[in-house]
Amino acid sequence: MELFEETPASNAHEFTVSEISGAVKRVLEGEFGRVRVRGEIGRVSRPSSGHLYFDLKDDRAVIAAVTWKGQAARLSTRPEEGIEVIATGRLTTFPGQSKYQLIVEELEPAGAGALMMMLEKRRKALAAEGLFDESRKRPLPYLPRVIGVVTSPSGAVIRDILHRLRDRFPTRVLIWPVAVQGEGCAPQVAAAIQGFNALPQGGAIPRPELIIVARGGGSLEDLWGFNEEAVVRAAAASAIPLISAVGHETDTTLIDFAADRRAPTPTAAAEMAVPVRAELAARLAEIRARMMRAAQGGNQRRRQRLADLGRALGRPQALTDPARQRFDLFAERLEPALRGFVRARRDRLNALPLSLSALRTMLRSRRDALQGQGQRLPLCLERLGRRRTERLAELGSRLERARARMLADAARQTARDRDMLERMAARLAAAAARMLPPRREALERLDRLRQTLGYRETLRRGFAVVHGPAGLLTEAAEAAQAPRFEIEFLDGRLTARPDAPPAKPARKPREPRGQKSLF
Repeated sequence: MELFEETPASNAHEFTVSEISGAVKRVLEGEFGRVRVRGEIGRVSRPSSGHLYFDLKDDRAVIAAVTWKGQAARLSTRPEEGIEVIATGRLTTFPGQSKYQLIVEELEPAGAGALMMMLEKRRKALAAEGLFDESRKRPLPYLPRVIGVVTSPSGAVIRDILHRLRDRFPTRVLIWPVAVQGEGCAPQVAAAIQGFNALPQGGAIPRPELIIVARGGGSLEDLWGFNEEAVVRAAAASAIPLISAVGHETDTTLIDFAADRRAPTPTAAAEMAVPVRAELAARLAEIRARMMRAAQGGNQRRRQRLADLGRALGRPQALTDPARQRFDLFAERLEPALRGFVRARRDRLNALPLSLSALRTMLRSRRDALQGQGQRLPLCLERLGRRRTERLAELGSRLERARARMLADAARQTARDRDMLERMAARLAAAAARMLPPRREALERLDRLRQTLGYRETLRRGFAVVHGPAGLLTEAAEAAQAPRFEIEFLDGRLTARPDAPPAKPARKPREPRGQKSLF
């Protein structure tokens, strides 16, 4: 046996690793150019590059799947772990890791069960964030002046809403047209809600006080746009109260949970938005009548109370009669008392030892006192006049300011009354212009119906009406007994008598049996 044994020579071709990888790639892509794969989504990865990486699996195998950034933004269904989907794409290889993978171009749920499972999972996730809490929901405005409607402008939904609003309480409506199904539904609805909230107060376009998101009924797939996370978050973040009216009463979407109020139908949403104007007017009239009755009753009670208190006071003359009597008694004693007083004073004066010098001294002192007071009098008068002038000037300025305030208040009140009168006149003219055409049309329809149902149309078709002395004649026997009667045609009446000789026609027409000739 030799130390080195020669290996038999072989003519098999030697491939490089890249050649083998390229050959496998060409075979795989040639056999599976475009495929549809059904499976459950496993691990989902969303790196910062924007590409999507996830696994498709069943109970025995796993396929790696990838969706590039440009295609990921156009997917109708976002991949979520645990849902069953049907992925459409092409198989290829990834030589860097020696594996094959599916390049996904389209992703759709595998039946309604998968959609419901994905819907329930999304609902629980959003509810955990608190987007559906009742504490976040706000009350609807009682009488909104502007209502924003997010719906399709060409469907029956917007006509139903406008008709219901016009019947209950006409108000201003802003329509934001959107697609209500398909791929563009969710971004357009979310943008519409955000756009209404972005309108400034007092801008050229009035900001709505209430938003209605409406759509008619449909399947789960048709309503899926209103289950998208972007729409739900936009509804939850809306600063304007929002009513969700998507689908029929049995349909439920995620926007219903995030909205401030859910309406079973779009018509019901319009009924929630505004009250009935006739009922509101009746209620106001009732409150006004109750207020007038309460005011009249209060005045009546106060008047009665005043009358009762007046009766308790008694006669006013009774309070002054004793004083008047005492005055009469003292008046009789007044004159003698005055005479006695004067006499006593005269006697006392005569008894005083007054001298001329004392009188002169007293007069001199009194004259000096009067002169001193006379010198001080101009200064006092000047000071008094100055104080009075200042006081009058102050009072004049206060009076002028009060007068200016009163004139300004009167002008503002007059302007407010004029504006209110102009608004009421405009509303009255608009109401008259809106109500007269329907009334005129109804009147014309009734007149046409009256003409159609009248007996004149029957006369036009060749019939005639027989009038007797006591009314209409409907039988030949009654006509034979009548002394005379009239036959009414379309263009006039003819008088006839049963005993008049018949006219001689050229050829007498054959009469049906059981009938008599009138002439």
